[in-house]
Amino acid sequence: MNPKEPNTSHNNMVTMMRPTLLILLFSTFLPQILTVDPPLPPSNGSDFIRLACNTTLYPDLCFSTLSSFANSIQNDSNRLARVAISLTLHNTLQLLSYLQNAYNRDHPTPVLRDCFENLKDAVDGMRGSMKQMKELVSASGSIESFRFQMSNVKTWLSAALTDEYTCTDGFKDVHEDDSIKDDVCSRVDDVKKLTSNALALVNRYADESIIN
Repeated sequence: MNPKEPNTSHNNMVTMMRPTLLILLFSTFLPQILTVDPPLPPSNGSDFIRLACNTTLYPDLCFSTLSSFANSIQNDSNRLARVAISLTLHNTLQLLSYLQNAYNRDHPTPVLRDCFENLKDAVDGMRGSMKQMKELVSASGSIESFRFQMSNVKTWLSAALTDEYTCTDGFKDVHEDDSIKDDVCSRVDDVKKLTSNALALVNRYADESIIN
């Protein structure tokens, strides 16, 4: 008895169908492959700072002054707020030193003397807010304690901003030496913006922590 001949027609049919099946499978899964979101680039501190600074009144200034600290800040809102306060304190101390060296003569005008005192009070406020930030109780531990402490931080910074405005407001009626007035007010205005940004970042951190 002769061995059974292979079914060549069946084999040919299977061979012809394979490319068709592959095409069908590929066409089925290709749209799904194409619609998968591409992997996101790794997050970095600069992107985080840029996003956070968009909540401030002076976002460009915020980013330009804080972006150099991106490696230490990373994605930490608490650290960002503390760096902002520390930077503002540093700039205010430098301003106070400059003004006293430039204009604190033997008998400074009353408006300059008042401005110096206001800036000293602003420095105290920033130091108070920085101290409170370092002593924070985590919101996950006690929400009420956290709110109380953050309220203190905001109060200190708000008082500092008020002191800075009080300094420049004192020059509104001064007309005898516009060069001194313009110099002092311009420099204090720069510190006002830093203080405002620091306060905004503190508010952002507080809100974010309570929500989370």
